[in-house]
Amino acid sequence: MSDQSVPDPYDALLLLSFGGPEGPDDVVPFLENVTRGRGIPRERLEEVGQHYFLFGGVSPINDQNRELLAALRKDFAEHGLDLPVYWGNRNWAPYLTDTLREMATAGHRRVLTLATSAYASYSGCRQYRENLAASLAALEAEGLPLPRIDKLRHYFNHPGFVEPVAEAALTALAGLPEEVREGAHLAFTTHSIPTASADTSGPPEGHGDGGAYVAQHLDVARLIAEAVRGSDGVERPWRLVYQSRSGAPHIPWLEPDICDHLEELHGAGAPAVVMVPIGFVSDHMEVIYDLDTEAMAKATALDLPVARAGTVGADPRFVAGIRELVLERAAAERGEEVRRCALGDLGPSHDVCPVGCCPGRAPKPAAAGADDPYAGAAR
Repeated sequence: MSDQSVPDPYDALLLLSFGGPEGPDDVVPFLENVTRGRGIPRERLEEVGQHYFLFGGVSPINDQNRELLAALRKDFAEHGLDLPVYWGNRNWAPYLTDTLREMATAGHRRVLTLATSAYASYSGCRQYRENLAASLAALEAEGLPLPRIDKLRHYFNHPGFVEPVAEAALTALAGLPEEVREGAHLAFTTHSIPTASADTSGPPEGHGDGGAYVAQHLDVARLIAEAVRGSDGVERPWRLVYQSRSGAPHIPWLEPDICDHLEELHGAGAPAVVMVPIGFVSDHMEVIYDLDTEAMAKATALDLPVARAGTVGADPRFVAGIRELVLERAAAERGEEVRRCALGDLGPSHDVCPVGCCPGRAPKPAAAGADDPYAGAAR
């Protein structure tokens, strides 16, 4: 990484996330935002929203983003990094367009974006880039000056992400009963996506078996499994598994599901399981419902001891890693030589998403990439 302490040419950082409801009255409108254009009846959305109502209609994701936002601002100030940090969401307030309008009005012209998704995929990268382009189009229609927007590289294998997850896995393992701890299996979980999306994730040339999405998760899973083995010398069986499927039954999605995997392990005589949600940055709804509620209920029914590892959240190492990534990208934009921190076998991801990266079902304009129609912005 660069040893520079200035963020030039960037004059602001944008924390870009999914958003979530903050009360019972927000749930259905939020789900309407998430599913807009798919023609899903309101009654069906009310059914889907039941897991939000179990938690008072509140998703924890917004509070978790507020915590990360505060941690970033504090870390930047403590390290003399003069870079204001803003926050915008895809599906709920504060909405991305409103945040970009605020940034443009405040005079920001070079914006670096941190998405709360560590991996390459349509929903975790390209769709956010499409959201950015749509918001820029809205500002352009209003006659506002447009900032130029770039996006931080995928950080799945940055030490600031991997090391807190590995520590959380060890903490969860230590919480299991001593008599089952040594034989515990590791289940690395992430959001399931359609197999077609997984196969085309990353640059068009692909990244080997399963595309970039699967390859990147497997690389992180190996790193954490190695860290766990290094702690006590025990090599534990592990597998990458999936959760939170939401698609039509006839469309193939990545498998196995975590609950099916727990049944399989129980049938094979596994004494215990540690679930490690490597696909998630914070303990939002997919974690507290799909793992802490559904998967834990399945484990209880099976009488299978299970522990769940935490996510990085606003861990100081993760926050410091983001600062390092910001300075790395800023130095690269200034034409300086930089050392790019990355663990595992895949190496650091690209700074700029190439044309055709993580395609969606229909082509849409996308900012912060090689095909950015607003690349000449900052005017």
